[in-house]
Amino acid sequence: MCAAGGVTPDPPLSDPGTVADLGEFGLIARITAGRELSPGTLLGPGDDAAVLAAADGRVVVTTDVLVEGVHFRLDWSTPHQVGRKAVAANLADVAAMGAVPTALVVGLAVPGRTPISTVDGLAAGMWAEAAQAGVGIVGGDVVSSEQLVVAVTALGDLQGRAPVTRSGARPGDVLGLCGRLGWSAAGLAVLRRGLPSPSARSPQAVVAAHRVPEPPYGAGPQAASAGATAMIDISDGLLADAGHVAEASGVGIGIDSAALPVASLLVEVASALDADARHWVLTGGEDHALLASFPAGVALPVGWTEIGVVREGRGVTVDGGEVLPRDEVLPAGWQHFS
Repeated sequence: MCAAGGVTPDPPLSDPGTVADLGEFGLIARITAGRELSPGTLLGPGDDAAVLAAADGRVVVTTDVLVEGVHFRLDWSTPHQVGRKAVAANLADVAAMGAVPTALVVGLAVPGRTPISTVDGLAAGMWAEAAQAGVGIVGGDVVSSEQLVVAVTALGDLQGRAPVTRSGARPGDVLGLCGRLGWSAAGLAVLRRGLPSPSARSPQAVVAAHRVPEPPYGAGPQAASAGATAMIDISDGLLADAGHVAEASGVGIGIDSAALPVASLLVEVASALDADARHWVLTGGEDHALLASFPAGVALPVGWTEIGVVREGRGVTVDGGEVLPRDEVLPAGWQHFS
């Protein structure tokens, strides 16, 4: 399976008090000062807009918004972890298009009473995760609000390749997976319910996975180069996101549950919580693994696991079971406004 490595948190900066004490421009300077930008950045923070090189002539763009209380809780995650998670979610979407990340733009809405240490942690986490993909934060905006909101826009370079969309899967393709599944869902279950032995290795590992996902950034361009016909970032859960591909491509997808890796740690946590690890793997979101279809006979890239097939029809089946219509598949993963 594909995974990213760990990141050592940046040392804390001196804390002048709250965001209101520092002010808008002081806060922006604090977030950006001394940071290294990616080679394709021609003009970084400090002007009305950044300027990036776009040798391919096309730019991949994606945005995610994280709202405190909806996407994260600061009593469950540190600001550094929230910053990393915000960036990871966006970079995974760039990878799912078969692109290489080039830059990030960040919008931060923050109450004036927020301690500067909180923003320092957010910024350090964002810069640390960006470094995992070899990019930097080239601009953004800071505004006052009653609630902490982090909006991240990621840009990417296709490097001459065609974008890999959700709509290209064809009957006869094989389905491949790169990355881990079920870990974030298990971590969320632990945070919600707790475990009798919080010092045990398995609870700590899955909680860490919920707080900071490890998307396989390099696997997206790798799959595109290998001829992937469709690809998606698994943010809402395997069944839900496979359903997105099936609908966009006008095909059916069959998943072989025996081919899905279910880590022994997940089984251990599920047993302690009287839960089903397989359910977490099939429906749990926010691990940001990649799901792709490949033409039959094409060797899957290193780190990719074959987990099913694309067929005629519609919807998603598991182990040849009844076809699940769209309105039954999607609720398995996260949906806003539901």
